[in-house]
Amino acid sequence: MSFMSSTPMSADAIVDRNQRVLVAQSREQSTVNDYMKSFLRIAERSIVGANGIILQAQTRKRDGTLDVEANNALEAWWAKWCRAEHCDVTGKRSFRRICKAIVGGAARDGEFMVREVRGRDAGPMRYALQVLDPQRCPVDYNVDRMPNGRFVRQGIEFNRAGRPLAYYFASDDPSVAGYSFGGRSLDRIPAEQIIHGFVEDVLGQRRGLPWAATALWRLGMLDGFEKAALKNARTAASLGGFIEWETGEGPDRDEELEDEELYFEPEEGLYQELPPGARVKNVPSQYPTGEFTPFHKAMLRGAGAGMGVSYVSFANDLEGVNFSSIRQGVVDERDHWMDLQEWLIEVLVDRVYRGALEPALLMGIVVGDGVRLGPENLERYQAVRWQPRRWPWVDPTKDIAAEISAKDNLLTSPSEIIQRRGGDPDTVWRQYAQDIAAMRAAGMPEEFIMAAVLGVAPASNPKAGMPKAPAGEGGETEEKETDDGEDE
Repeated sequence: MSFMSSTPMSADAIVDRNQRVLVAQSREQSTVNDYMKSFLRIAERSIVGANGIILQAQTRKRDGTLDVEANNALEAWWAKWCRAEHCDVTGKRSFRRICKAIVGGAARDGEFMVREVRGRDAGPMRYALQVLDPQRCPVDYNVDRMPNGRFVRQGIEFNRAGRPLAYYFASDDPSVAGYSFGGRSLDRIPAEQIIHGFVEDVLGQRRGLPWAATALWRLGMLDGFEKAALKNARTAASLGGFIEWETGEGPDRDEELEDEELYFEPEEGLYQELPPGARVKNVPSQYPTGEFTPFHKAMLRGAGAGMGVSYVSFANDLEGVNFSSIRQGVVDERDHWMDLQEWLIEVLVDRVYRGALEPALLMGIVVGDGVRLGPENLERYQAVRWQPRRWPWVDPTKDIAAEISAKDNLLTSPSEIIQRRGGDPDTVWRQYAQDIAAMRAAGMPEEFIMAAVLGVAPASNPKAGMPKAPAGEGGETEEKETDDGEDE
């Protein structure tokens, strides 16, 4: 295959050659292509979701039990920090919206860059985030030889071992920039302040490539095919006909127009006049006919496969699907999204939590019911579990029955089932306890409480477990004597 490369390229060479072009094409498609826009929405909705990634604090006491007061204080503080006025240096976006913007940017551009801002500039909680455009970090800025073995590749400064030391960003103010490249002023930002995330496709990759990189060609071909088919269909539907005059008949043609080219503009119901000697010869075209739908589906299947999205979700095409086929596609797709959820937690969310927690403990603003958490137990308070969004069952009847069967056969636990549904087991247990306490306070018999909570059927006797009516209200109660003469 002569069109394929016969020489392997390094990760740096692939990025240097393709990154700017692919990002430009991806950004253009995200603004003009419906399917690309749909993919970005699906990614944001599937990775972040409507409720974001939820914190479940797991601080434990010395005896190993959960410290409920400390965990409640941490979760309350985190919910407060996630508001727009605290987590965003601009005060415009909540942490959930920042995560959605980051996921959308990573899918479109292949990477995201966020600056951690600390101190007074960060606002009242002394820690906030600044979302940066990764294209401001010039991918074509390279310096080979620097003191102590340092070097710059693709806008990032590394030490001898390849650890990032600093990022260079294009500056709008040349007077404060310390570096320049290609007529651009650059700011050097220490790597400790930058969160740089991308999905690594090639070992040794330093910058990300758009998630739809392999699908952009197909989307472009499909867009051109759709436009050509639309023009052909409009032309065929709009053309009314032509009028030809017999030889020597008809009006004289304007001499000024004789040397000009002849154009026909199709318009609904319009009959156009042909000049003397002209004949219309139609070029038979079957588009759009039977080839349009198969080609359309083939392009979308290939593009969806490259993006990690099932054809049903990507093309919004439910024609001819059944529970079995849609379930297989959805399960595979959800595994892909769950993998990216863990990527986002590892790269961004957990680091942000640890970065925001330290100044909050130092300022003493993590408070709960009678407790104020201090920095001496910072490591204990960093024990958390993140619960990303989960999805409802595709076939609820079969999936719920399978979960119950797995639990009854000790193949899974109730907590694991709750987590797969996107819930917090500790919260569910507390809700159960509150419901049971409320039922008991209302005077509901224990058998009916167990039936409502655990599904245990109450006794078959309708009077069993019911409170006895007092004498004189609804009839007398009979008393039986035992052989010992005691009332039973």
